[in-house]
Amino acid sequence: MSYCNFIANLPPSERKTLHQNYHDKLYGFPISDDNELFGRLILEINQAGLSWETILKKEASFRVAYDNFEIARVAAYTDQDRERLLQDQGIIRNKLKINAAIENAKAIQQLQAQHGSFDQWLELHHPLSKDEWVKLFKKTFRFTGGEIVNEFLMSIGYLHGAHAENCPIHSQILEQKPKWVQ
Repeated sequence: MSYCNFIANLPPSERKTLHQNYHDKLYGFPISDDNELFGRLILEINQAGLSWETILKKEASFRVAYDNFEIARVAAYTDQDRERLLQDQGIIRNKLKINAAIENAKAIQQLQAQHGSFDQWLELHHPLSKDEWVKLFKKTFRFTGGEIVNEFLMSIGYLHGAHAENCPIHSQILEQKPKWVQ
């Protein structure tokens, strides 16, 4: 079932509002800002083993806890920051996921130094198959398995499948020329 069909079947409630907003305004739309790309990666990593609804409810808390996803700030986190994050009830308090966010920020800084930006590094490797992307991400980042990489790349417009073709948002995304169209 596509995300489009999933949210269409939810009862009218706050959950639907959360999902609908993400579906209509964020999911599948191209992103080029490195900090926002990093933020999306953090959210996808933290979703592993949990519902996406849990992550959507905590997105604002993640943004605050991780300094608005500013790569340089997160890469400079100390053991004290790690402990702060482990105590933060507003986010997912998983040591492996917290460490992955910090180490991935450092990895992105290296990519920025070598390629100008995280976005340009992604662009350099486009197009790859999903399996090739997964292999590259596992080599480059921590805590990035097949589903995390797939969802991350679909959510930022690199892989096809974020929306059903009959979904009105699908045509809006096409107007922005996502990478999977090129």
